[in-house]
Amino acid sequence: MIRVPETARARFSDAWRHCVGTGRIELALRRDYQDSLALLQHDIGFRHIRGHGLLSDGMGIHRPYDHEGARHVHHSFTYVDQVVDAYLAAGIRPFLELGFMPADLASGEQTVFWWRGNVTPPRSHREWAGLVRATLSHLVDRYGIDEVRTWPIEVWNEPNLADFWQGADEKAYHELYEVTARAVKEVDADLQVGGPAISPGADDWLVRFAEFAEAREVPVDFVSRHAYTSGPARHVPFGVHQTLDPATALLEQFAAPRQRLAGTHHAELPVHITEFNSSYRPDNPIHDTAFHAAYLAPVLAAGGDLVDSFSYWTFSDMFEETGVPTALFHGGFGLLTHRQVRKPTYHLYAFMARTGSELLARGDDHLVTRHPDGRVTVLAWAPVDATGETPGPDRHELHLSVPLGARGEAFVRRSTVDEEHGNAYTAWRHMGSPRSPKPRQLDVLHEAAEPARLHGRLPLEDGRADLRLTLARHEITLVELTPLTDETPPWWDERRLLGGETE
Repeated sequence: MIRVPETARARFSDAWRHCVGTGRIELALRRDYQDSLALLQHDIGFRHIRGHGLLSDGMGIHRPYDHEGARHVHHSFTYVDQVVDAYLAAGIRPFLELGFMPADLASGEQTVFWWRGNVTPPRSHREWAGLVRATLSHLVDRYGIDEVRTWPIEVWNEPNLADFWQGADEKAYHELYEVTARAVKEVDADLQVGGPAISPGADDWLVRFAEFAEAREVPVDFVSRHAYTSGPARHVPFGVHQTLDPATALLEQFAAPRQRLAGTHHAELPVHITEFNSSYRPDNPIHDTAFHAAYLAPVLAAGGDLVDSFSYWTFSDMFEETGVPTALFHGGFGLLTHRQVRKPTYHLYAFMARTGSELLARGDDHLVTRHPDGRVTVLAWAPVDATGETPGPDRHELHLSVPLGARGEAFVRRSTVDEEHGNAYTAWRHMGSPRSPKPRQLDVLHEAAEPARLHGRLPLEDGRADLRLTLARHEITLVELTPLTDETPPWWDERRLLGGETE
């Protein structure tokens, strides 16, 4: 039995909630996307959202034209305003990623993704700086400087990868960063700008980025990095399979920026993991499974000790990196957005949203927190085998002595997700994996996506509840314990419900 201490160890970090990823941000122009975002915010409540393509052609900001023999540039913010308005209406703020390159400003034709984001440097840094200044000036004018100062601004995405930055040219990225950061600060010195938004396996970039910025006195307000644990993609039609490292590898990646930057001028800067997940591929079905929720649970429980934020990539299945989604289950927290069927990992986040602010205990398979109202929550998860060599244990036992600081009894509410509960993917497989579920089948999937819920009572001895949990394979469970006051009237006797008499 694990005895949970009565005194809080610390305040439990909600860095997991600071930001969430999306696909290209112009998807926010869609009504079904906005409906899914509203559901996400109701159930979980993220503070920021980050996606690609703010400056790409799909948003239509950069509009060059010739007039009287000279080149001019018109900046149009029609779509930007609609996207940001939709975000703010949903109670979430942008985490701005400046990219990709407008085609008419690009120095080359290399693109990434199905929607062809241009990944070449600008042919004119002066014109690029003008685009950055115009965009931020417009946002300040429309939403107010105090609001926009709360929106972090990240320069580009994964420039260490040749797919995202032509030739993975580090010197060219440094030049882009300097031009961009100075343009940002020209709009307002208190706007927060950072980078280098590198992918895993390139932490040497962090050190050289810090050296470059210090030598050139270039503004850097935060450091950003991405974290994934998947191996090479093994392709199947319309999907991939990948090996996974243990989830602890994600926490090691979270810790890397501060370890690498120790002793530099950037050592104390905020660190944002602006993308993280098991796999970076939207077409890897691992995202849809109960395994995935149990795999990520220890990361959500401990990640806030290491970084200021870590952003799940992505919240929505409307995610078009490899093309219009062809599979029903695809990449994000839920099904294709107009269906709004939630997945086990979505429920993990929803459970996290119900945890308390005081950290009482944390272990390899549990997190115990307390709310200001005295309620105590226990988030528990079954261990998983990330190698796939075994299915993981059929059962996992957890025995806790939980302090409630009260007498009498506690009301117990338990919500569970596993292979059979809160798992629309399993139901979809059982019904034959229909490509386009009929309305009745969608009703079944929505029903199957609901967690199992149990309620009961536990006696309190010396202010403590003896909580014994048996978790099924790949289960995550949230137990909420609340001291209760029994207001049952003295004449109430359930033995008399059918009119009988009692002795």
